[in-house]
This record gives sequence, C-alpha cells and structure tokens, in this order.
Amino acid sequence: MRRAGGTGALLLAALALLTPACTSDGSTAATAAPRKTAAALAPLPRAIPAALSSYYRQKLAWRDCVGPGFQCSTMRAPLDYAKPGAGDVRLAVARRRAAGPGERLGSLLVNPGGPGGSAVEYLESYAALGYPGAVRARYDMVAVDPRGVAGSEPVECLTGPGMDTYTQADPTPDDEEETDELVGSFRRFAEGCGARSARVLGHVSTVETARDMDVLRALLGDEKLTYVGASYGTFLGATYAGLFPGRVGRLVLDGAMDPSLPARRLNEDQTAGFETAFRSFAEDCVRRADCPLGGRGTRPARAGENLKAFFRRLDEHPLATGDPDGRELGESLATVGVIAAMYDEAAWPELRQALTEAIGDGDGAGLLALSDSYYERDPDGRYSNLMFANAAVNCLDLPAAFSGPGQVEKALPAFEKASPVFGRGLAWAALSCAYWPVEATGTPHRIEAKGAAPIVVVGTTRDPATPYRWARALASQLSSGRLLTYEGDGHTAYGRGSDCVDSAINAYLLRGTPPAEGKRCSGR
Repeated sequence: MRRAGGTGALLLAALALLTPACTSDGSTAATAAPRKTAAALAPLPRAIPAALSSYYRQKLAWRDCVGPGFQCSTMRAPLDYAKPGAGDVRLAVARRRAAGPGERLGSLLVNPGGPGGSAVEYLESYAALGYPGAVRARYDMVAVDPRGVAGSEPVECLTGPGMDTYTQADPTPDDEEETDELVGSFRRFAEGCGARSARVLGHVSTVETARDMDVLRALLGDEKLTYVGASYGTFLGATYAGLFPGRVGRLVLDGAMDPSLPARRLNEDQTAGFETAFRSFAEDCVRRADCPLGGRGTRPARAGENLKAFFRRLDEHPLATGDPDGRELGESLATVGVIAAMYDEAAWPELRQALTEAIGDGDGAGLLALSDSYYERDPDGRYSNLMFANAAVNCLDLPAAFSGPGQVEKALPAFEKASPVFGRGLAWAALSCAYWPVEATGTPHRIEAKGAAPIVVVGTTRDPATPYRWARALASQLSSGRLLTYEGDGHTAYGRGSDCVDSAINAYLLRGTPPAEGKRCSGR
C-alpha cells in the first residue's frame, strides 16, 4: 500500500489527483492528457553489463532464521548503478522453500507496497503462511527489503519524540503563523533525513529497486521473474517489466498505480479515493442505530459533515487519550486514525467504536491506537522506518506536487471538491516533498513493457489508496496487461476473501492462464 507521507502521514506516498467526475463503475472520467504526453519507460539492454557481472554472480549464503522453514541471507547491489564501483548497498533477503506436493515452479517474489513496507516482514508474518496452500507448495516464497527499508540500510530521519511532534502538527493551517509552523515541520523532517541518511538518500528510487530485483532473480536461479506486488508494489513490478520485458514471468499487480501521472494528480486522485471509501463506510454506518456520525436515515454526505466538524473541534480542543507519553488526540492523529480504517472494511467496527468513544465520551484512545498502527509506532514510542522510507522513495521518484504554500492555497478548492472531508489536509500534506534535500531523479512515464508475457493488473472499484481508474490506466499502458476487476471495498483484492479473485490469480500463478478479458468479480 502507498502510505501517507507528510505531516500526519496524510499523503499516501507522493500520490495525487485532479477533480475527476466519478462514473457508475467507480472509475473516474478525467482527461487522459498525462498519459498521452508522458514518455514510455525505455527497456535496458538485454545483456548484463560487464561492470555488473560480479553482482549477478555472487552467491547467497542462506541461514535458518525466524521460524521453521525460513531462511535469510544478504545480497549486494551497487549503490549507484551508473557507478558500480563506487560502493554497495546490502539488502536483506528471506525465503521459505516450496514444500510440495507438485512440481516446483521456481521462486515467487512478494512485495506489500508502501513504499517503505518490509517485504521480509510481510513474508514472515503473512505471505509464507497465508498464501493459498497450492501456491506455497509449488513456489519458494521470497522477499527482499527494498533499499532504504527495514533490513536493507534503512533510511532514518527523526527520533521517536521527534516523530511524535511531527505527526501532531496541525494539518490544516488557518493563518500565516500556522502555515509557517507546518512548513517548519516539513523542513525539520527533511533535514533529519538528510543528516541521518545522506549516503543512501539519493539511491532509493523505484528504478534502482527494480534493478535490484533482477539481480536477485538471477541469484535465485530463475530465468524469469514471478512476482506479486500490492499497491506501491505494483509500480515496482511494472517498472521491472518496463526495464526487463523479456524476463517477465507471471506478474500480479494488485491495487495498481498509474506511473504516467505527476505528483499533484496522484495526490488529488487519492484524495478522491479516500472520499469514495469514506462514503462507503458512512453508508454502512448510518444504517446502524449506534452510528456516531448520525442515526438511521442520515445522508452519507451529512455524516461526512459531522466528521469534518469533529475534526474542527479537535483542532481547538484535543481529547485526552491516557497515553503514557502525554499525547492528546488532535486533528492530525484523528484524521490518520480514520484513514487507517479505510484500507479494510473489516476495520469499520473498530472505527465506529473509536468514533463513538471520542465523540460521545471524549476519549481519544481508540483513534490514537488506529493512528499508531498506521504509523507503526510501538507502545514504547519507537517508530519503524516505514514513514522515513516512504518519503524518501516518493520524493525521489517524482518532482514535488507543490513548490510552496502559495500553490497549495490555489489548489485547495480542487482538493476539497475531491474530498470535502479529507481534501484540505491532504492538499497540505502534498507539500512535504518541496523541502526534500535530494532532487528528484524520476519523472512521470508510461510503462509499456513491449514483448512481456501477460501481466495481471487487479483493481478494486472502491479502493481508497489506489483508485480503480489507475488499474484501468496501467492495464491499458502495458502491452500485455490483463485487467481483473473486483467490485468492492478496501485496498487490494488478492487474499482478502473473494473466491472469484483468488481463483483467477491462483490459476494464473499455477498454470500461467491469465483471467479472461474484462473479468469482474463481486462480493466476498
């Protein structure tokens, strides 16, 4: 998943969008100009350059780790692919071998997205145990933490107390003084990253990580890459396909991103995605007698107005939470708590309870817990490097959405049209990359991957973080893209309860048979 970057982590990666008009199928009707004008990602030469041969010939030293059946190793990759002799990065790799029955099909590389999510942790906690048994039986399940993430020379920016301050900054400034304070929080975050992670900060791009994946493919002994990527992991997988179309095996891109869009458009699109998801939550909530945003018969739009009014009250009067570090629930943390629950409809009951306690009882503990889970903050006040890596990758992959507060002010009407509830805060969050200490190396581009084997692109119609129109766009860009649509809620679709989706993807992974053109799944 693309996590929110910026103060309050409100921005899910450097994502953005305009003010599209929603169509009946959950997609958005908007001009396709960015896709028409963006250049296509050019493939790399098929032959491995001599300067990289030592990386492709290294031997992985596997050791037992984590639990029964798991092995871990470390691989080397050049810090800078343009200067392979100028230093290396060391990347954490893990696998769980195929146990049978059935013929082994090779390695299946997985990535949970982010950017900044630990693929190794995802493998250990879910993929190697939770993927369908038939898939695990025939594939070695493999993960590598991308450069700058978790076990792979992680980007570091702020201490725990520093992050506490950062995440509580006012996300919707009302005057020049509050705007200066918000800009100051962005600057301090960026300066911390530059001071603590200067060596790697300019070399954590998606293109570089995709090249690392090709080195790993070779070290695993696979002629072609088989891969399942979610959310940002779809951008990573599509980038691999664009660079190495002849080495594409079976690729599943679930919760797809559109690489042809600039940062502002991505952020605005995602803002509308969260509004769509919230309205779905609100429609469910107001059918219940205990809905904290309005009783039965309340219009979803009115529920949104009630939530926005609650955020405004928190801006003036934060709630007690019982937090041992003294944190109160202000507008920023409350907004992130609500956004966190939009990723999975299974979290809606928890969100209703948290809102009931906050609005009715003045207790902000439930929303604070949701926010902490989103930020990966533990009870001792320590944060994982998720948000640091998220910002580092996003700010390197695309030029900043805005160059200063004045541009944000002009864009506020468009963002608030996209989402009356979240638009203002998400617009300001999109300013964070303006102060980044490293200049962006990427630009918007189409990915065609001409000559690649069929690639399955999965889109969920009410996905909050990766709007459905992005899946349609990516599938249309890829020369061999095959779109699989899930009509439902939540972020991504594979392994989330739809037998229709799971059966289609399993058939592709196990037999190489992609879904039929235009296949749609609905319900769980």
